[in-house]
Amino acid sequence: MTVVPYKEDISGKKEQVARMFDNISGRYDFLNHFLSLGIDIQWRKKAIKQLKSLQPKLILDVATGTGDFAVEALTLNPDQVIGVDISEGMLDVGRQKMRERNLEKKIHLQQGDSENLPFEENKFDAVIVAFGVRNFENLEKGLGEMLRVVRPGGKVVILEFSKPSAFPMKQLYQFYFRFILPTVGRIISRDRAAYTYLPESVQAFPDGDNFVKLLTKTGYKNTTCKPLTFGISSLYTGTK
Repeated sequence: MTVVPYKEDISGKKEQVARMFDNISGRYDFLNHFLSLGIDIQWRKKAIKQLKSLQPKLILDVATGTGDFAVEALTLNPDQVIGVDISEGMLDVGRQKMRERNLEKKIHLQQGDSENLPFEENKFDAVIVAFGVRNFENLEKGLGEMLRVVRPGGKVVILEFSKPSAFPMKQLYQFYFRFILPTVGRIISRDRAAYTYLPESVQAFPDGDNFVKLLTKTGYKNTTCKPLTFGISSLYTGTK
């Protein structure tokens, strides 16, 4: 069963996810850091370090949102980072962020479908995505697209929420995700569905070994999975 933000809506997941992020774009950055207690910043730093030895010059940030992961990728000193997202609302916030930080020459943000990327094969040295693959309408197709546009020998780094399995983190996590996060998210974002969708989509996502198997099935090589912060999120890598 496909998890969607607006269950009464007959439109597809892709359209609903775009509308949801348009709705919460102005408050997304604050909520992201507030609800994760700022841990998401450290997760992104650890993810980008996976690319340090590769020294990528051209990086694609899929489901870039407001561009935080793209900004973190600049620590690798690439020539350019291109960020794509289906939500124009999120991109508008991101573009404003790049203007304020004078990063427009280094980071280019554009609207694009993660499952039909507007780039030729073997274009990028690395592809990154943070908390985005969970929102793909067709997960396998989206993973295939990222593999298509990365060059042979290039690397894909995926950061995504996962489900802790050990006591007591499992119980604390479930309580937080079921009760605290949706309530606070709804009050601040003013979108009733957005922060109910988040825990539902995490619950439905094939994390851990299941996701590694999917990466391998899609054609990725040297796949790895590293749980972060007691398994609240996981860091996946694969090469072409």
